[in-house]
Amino acid sequence: MKGDIYMIITRSPLRISLGGGGTDLPGYYRKFGGFVLSAAIDKYVYIIIHKRFVSDILLKYSRLEEVQSIEDIKHPLIRECMKSTNCLSHLEITSMADVPSGTGLGSSGSFTTALLKGLHAYKKNLIHPQELAEQACDIEINRLGEPIGKQDQYISAYGGITCFRFHTNDQVEAKPLKINDETLYNLEDNLLLFFTGYSREASSILKEQKEKTKINNKDMIENLHFIKELGYQSEEALEKGNLEKFAELMNIHWDYKKKRSNIMSNNKINEWYDLAIKNGAIGGKLIGAGGGGFLMFYADNKITLRRAMLETGLMEVRFKFDFEGTKIMTY
Repeated sequence: MKGDIYMIITRSPLRISLGGGGTDLPGYYRKFGGFVLSAAIDKYVYIIIHKRFVSDILLKYSRLEEVQSIEDIKHPLIRECMKSTNCLSHLEITSMADVPSGTGLGSSGSFTTALLKGLHAYKKNLIHPQELAEQACDIEINRLGEPIGKQDQYISAYGGITCFRFHTNDQVEAKPLKINDETLYNLEDNLLLFFTGYSREASSILKEQKEKTKINNKDMIENLHFIKELGYQSEEALEKGNLEKFAELMNIHWDYKKKRSNIMSNNKINEWYDLAIKNGAIGGKLIGAGGGGFLMFYADNKITLRRAMLETGLMEVRFKFDFEGTKIMTY
């Protein structure tokens, strides 16, 4: 039929947090306001949406589902995204990713924004990054009750290196980081990511933070206040082109982040971190909620650092920043 859409491909970037991570959880920012400096990277979640001749719904992710009713869908994000956009039948949806979930790079937020973008395109609806991010947050946080923040959905939708202010009234303000070309080049060139293994503790860590914040645990609240201040200092350091200061702030951030939970790190992660600092890294931290995932370092001696990490068996994932955010690849 003329005007029908038969295949849509979308992609949404993963992210690295550069400062303020943890203050984007509702339990904190609704009381005190939050701030996160985040960067999208050129590692993506892809969604393919294909119109089927039959009314059944076919889903291909790490599992295969074929159902007659949307209520029978086991994947909670797909089910709620389809409900939210009123896409109820005749669909085949496939997902794939450059980096698997459970690695601390915000893949669930990227998955949700990519899927929502594709479903809106299927319905011929245009959607602004702000609205896209907020819909994704509503699905993950409000409908599904995940103990997560809003950083992942917003940075995947917007892309770039972006400052997010989370206001107590649930409004989110997005502002691109004011960084010159030389600083941007050096930041991208000297940040290195090493995979430590899948995070098995992220959900427990986030739940612990949520509960402690809810009861106004003094240590947790003061920790997050300090992390937020470090986020502002990281923004200032990067905008002034002071990359060594930014790297030093990463170290301080990691020291305070570890205090939020006794399962944030482990002996192996601590050993890798100390080894990196002895072999060319100026600063570093674990990306994501904790318990595993990626170690990120800012290094002035990348060759020595890469050799040391390679000898321990850690895999490096090289990246560039993404400045496009969630986008339609094929329509």
